[in-house]
Amino acid sequence: QAQLVESGGGLAQAGGSLRLSCAGSGRTFSTNTMGWFRQAPGKEREFVAAIRWSGGTYYADSVKGRFTISRDNAKNTVYLQMNSLKPEDTAVYYCAASHYATWSSVARASEYDYWGQGTQITVSS
Repeated sequence: QAQLVESGGGLAQAGGSLRLSCAGSGRTFSTNTMGWFRQAPGKEREFVAAIRWSGGTYYADSVKGRFTISRDNAKNTVYLQMNSLKPEDTAVYYCAASHYATWSSVARASEYDYWGQGTQITVSS
């Protein structure tokens, strides 16, 4: 059974950094578009970043220049390096994999076929 498992969440101060990892198992995700989404309390799940199998990346405006998504296909793992964290980055972060997302649909949660369980990020001011 294919699974995605996030790790690396926790507490950070504003201006600090954290790195999230998402390890895939049960199948290879090397040809999938991989994405990160987040959901804050009382808000809808929102797109954060995505990376294609080729390495091309796409970011939400709110994180552009601060977050970096990367992947290691040999390890079946995708990463999200988060720098210059802000209190508004506080949310549960989810890793996801898509079979068919294109650049025009990569930010839509409905395009993703596999989801991790989420990891909490809390940024204090």
